[in-house]
Amino acid sequence: MGDTMKKHLFIGGQWVEAKDYRPLYSPYSGEHIADIAYANEDEVQQALAAAEQARPLMAQMPAHGRAAILERLASLIRENADACARLLALEAAKPIATAKLEVERTIATYKFAAEEAKRIHGETIPLDAAPGGEGRIAYTIRQPLGVVAAITPFNFPMNLVAHKVGPALAAGNTIVLKPASQTPLSAYFLAQLLQQAGLPAGALNVVTGSGSVIGDILVTDSRVKAVTFTGSPEVGIAIRAKAGLKKVILELGSNSALIVDQGVDVDAMIARAVTGAFSYSGQVCISIQRIYVHEQIFDDFVQKFVAKTESLRLGNPMDPVTDLSACISSRDAQRAMDWIAEAQNSGATVATGNQREGNLVHPTVLLHVQAASRVSCQEAFAPVVLINPIASIEEGIQLVNNSRYGLQAGIYTENIRTALTAAEALEVGGVMINDIPTFRVDHMPYGGVKDSGTGREGVKYAIEELTELKLVVFKK
Repeated sequence: MGDTMKKHLFIGGQWVEAKDYRPLYSPYSGEHIADIAYANEDEVQQALAAAEQARPLMAQMPAHGRAAILERLASLIRENADACARLLALEAAKPIATAKLEVERTIATYKFAAEEAKRIHGETIPLDAAPGGEGRIAYTIRQPLGVVAAITPFNFPMNLVAHKVGPALAAGNTIVLKPASQTPLSAYFLAQLLQQAGLPAGALNVVTGSGSVIGDILVTDSRVKAVTFTGSPEVGIAIRAKAGLKKVILELGSNSALIVDQGVDVDAMIARAVTGAFSYSGQVCISIQRIYVHEQIFDDFVQKFVAKTESLRLGNPMDPVTDLSACISSRDAQRAMDWIAEAQNSGATVATGNQREGNLVHPTVLLHVQAASRVSCQEAFAPVVLINPIASIEEGIQLVNNSRYGLQAGIYTENIRTALTAAEALEVGGVMINDIPTFRVDHMPYGGVKDSGTGREGVKYAIEELTELKLVVFKK
């Protein structure tokens, strides 16, 4: 990793020198780790032209060919797993132990993509069910869309890229990828590995630079047939407004909630809940941000949650014992502190935390937070969690639903009726019963309702979004 790296654009299978470069700094140490290409409009147009040119080749490639490339990619990531984890720790300040887990998940996601590439099929339709439909055979096929624009966030720089690149390639599309500005190194490394895996030139292009400049071109260009974006609701809404009739898959924010019913074994679930709140400093779309605990066990829960939180180790992301490291930027660290102060001013109590050293924000637990406080109603994306007492599960469900977001929610309960009621009543894309809302494995359908977005990821479901359904009817 030695000297400062210079990272060029990856276009049409070549490393292309950009007109302009910008420095990239470590969120943890502040050291200058690389100079990153800062693409201008012409360079983005080149990437689109390369993707468009590779389109027929990818569309004609047989399923086993696409699957083989993705399989080879998964084994190349396995061979380079340590290097990948180090990149994540370096550019994203992700604790190395957490980074290694992300690399494992990334391998799984590409393996799922390789398997699903062989399972893209339609169905037969009995047209004679309708008068006038006799004497015909009908079936559907799924065809690639063409050029897909993928815009990805900083928090899972490998696995959330995999959730867009894997399904897009499995379906026979080509891609222009715009990774988050803070985490381009892992995306460029992916481009290198995919090239080694035998991906045709132009099937994946990586451009880095200004989100608004690159995003605008990708979202409005007629060659792009789908935009898949993970990020903030504000940007997602703007993309949808500009995209016209393109397919748009949006994985947006959340302020995920957990309900804890009376009668639950608190000791058995507390470590899991603390992990859900503070893993990667809470910079996870389904990080636990709000916990509503039945008043009968509230004091016990808070005491144990705070004790566990205070045992977390803060420090250098490269240290294997580190649980939490720096927030992604000083702006984000400061915002977390401002929101904590605002909650306090409205009457909340700080049970632990509320300290900042550089970009490192100590894991913070707030009690009795007003619903109108930003730390409750907006997405904190920081190591901050609130715990409030509830008199009943109905009240808890109402509080969870009183949000503009609805990605995932969790409920711990021993009562089957309560669980079934919550499963139906919670306004979210996924309900986790006797688990935290932060649970995700990479082949399950994942996505939200309300301001949390539209469309679903999870490889099979993403492939459905990134293909076109065509009907074929034969008259006998």
